[in-house]
Parts: sequence; structure tokens; C-alpha cells
Amino acid sequence: MPTGAWTGGAAGPAALCVLAPNASPMTLDGTNTWVLGTPGGPCVVVDPGPDDATHLRAVHEAVAARGSTVAAVLLTHGHADHSEGAAVFARACGSGVRALDPAHRLGDEGLGAGDVVDLEGGRLDVVATPGHTSDSLCFVLRTDEAPAVLTGDTVLGRGTTVVAHPDGRLADYLASLRRLEVLLRDEGVGAVLPGHGPVLAAPDVLPAEVVAFYLAHRAERLDQVRAAVAAGATSAREVVETVYAEVPRAVWPAAELSVLAQLEYLNTQP
Repeated sequence: MPTGAWTGGAAGPAALCVLAPNASPMTLDGTNTWVLGTPGGPCVVVDPGPDDATHLRAVHEAVAARGSTVAAVLLTHGHADHSEGAAVFARACGSGVRALDPAHRLGDEGLGAGDVVDLEGGRLDVVATPGHTSDSLCFVLRTDEAPAVLTGDTVLGRGTTVVAHPDGRLADYLASLRRLEVLLRDEGVGAVLPGHGPVLAAPDVLPAEVVAFYLAHRAERLDQVRAAVAAGATSAREVVETVYAEVPRAVWPAAELSVLAQLEYLNTQP
């Protein structure tokens, strides 16, 4: 997977990333806000990001520079680094905010599996991918180019993601990864446009292989958690200290959430 710095920018003619200035151990280089659609026509903005005036202004300017107007604002999920600025941004554009969770909508129109969102030069197909959170969605971008998939935090451009227990559930996450693996392979998807980190694109990176890596990583972590419990770990923190010893301590609280999700999953298996 890519390891260099990511600054955003174009990912083909119909996708532009405006990177939010909220870099951290959890958000990597920052949150990716995606402007989608052929320049010159109505566009769709995915994950406006934090309520940061400088960032939201940069998104407005990016839309204007493409000669576009905002037809819709969509959310991959409701975590604040993706959704906090959505209502402010949408009101300024005169549009709504569509999300799976009603708590994050602006207007009456929701968003769910099987929905299709039209945009200039193509469309977005909505795929339910719960696991990171219960409301996580992915969007298949279909234009004249090879399809791309916006994955939010389900698949990142670097490293792996958190299963945010108790809202996030590992069983759901594994099922979502398997669904994505089939979609990426069978649909000939050429790029993953993640919520954090760089674009993962063929031929340098094969998107289906990234998802296969995620599945293998989860299986390995489950084995490590089993071993830590067998060795006497009695709390999520004790498991983290053993299993996640190599990751920065700044992300240990998030790792504890994933461990809680893994322990719950193991306790439900025969």
C-alpha cells in the first residue's frame, strides 16, 4: 500500500479530493472530501469533513473552479471528521445532506443500499457496508472510465481501519469486506477513493487485493487476540498492550475498540 504523503487532488476527470487540514494518527493525512462529476455540470460532494471554515471554503472554491454547482451532499458515515461540516456546507449550497442515519441528514431524503444518485457524466450506486460503524456506506462511481469505489473508513488508503465498537461490529465488517472484494473483482473496479489516505489504483495497486489483505489482517489479529486471552489477558487494554504493541500509543484507545469488537466476535463463534 502507498506510504508517501497525500495532499489530495484529481483522481480522474470525474473525481477531485479536497483534503481537510485535520491530520492526526487517526485521520492520517486528513479527511478526504470528494467532489464528483464531470466539470461544468452539477456535482455531488461526499463527506464535507469537519466544521472548519478554511476547509469548507476550499471545497466551495474547488466546486466553483470546475464550473459546477452542488446538487447533493452525501455521507459515507456519521463520524464527526466526515460529517460535522456537512449541514453548514449544504445550507450554503442550497442542498440537502443525504445519509443512512437520520441524525446526520439535512432534509427529508435519506440514503441506503440500492439507491442511485445521478451526477454529471455518470452516477453513484450506494452499497451498504456496515462494520466500521453501523451506518457505513460505500459508493460505486460509474462514468465512462473504469468504475471507482468511495469507501469512507471501510477501506483506507494506508494501513487498516478501526471497528468502532459497540456501534461497529466485526461480523458485519467481515461480511462487508467480502461483499466489497466480490464487487471490486467482478465489476473491474480500477480505483478505491478512501476517506483517508491516498487513492489506491490499478495498475500500481489492485483494489481487490487490498481488500483481500484487509481480510487476512483481520484473521491474523483474531488469532493474536485468542493467543493473548489464552496467555492470561483479562481486559481489552491488556490485549492491546500485547497485540498492538507495535502501533503508536496515540491510537491505542481506538485499538481497544477494535479489540472489544474482536472479543465480542470470538464469544459468538462456536
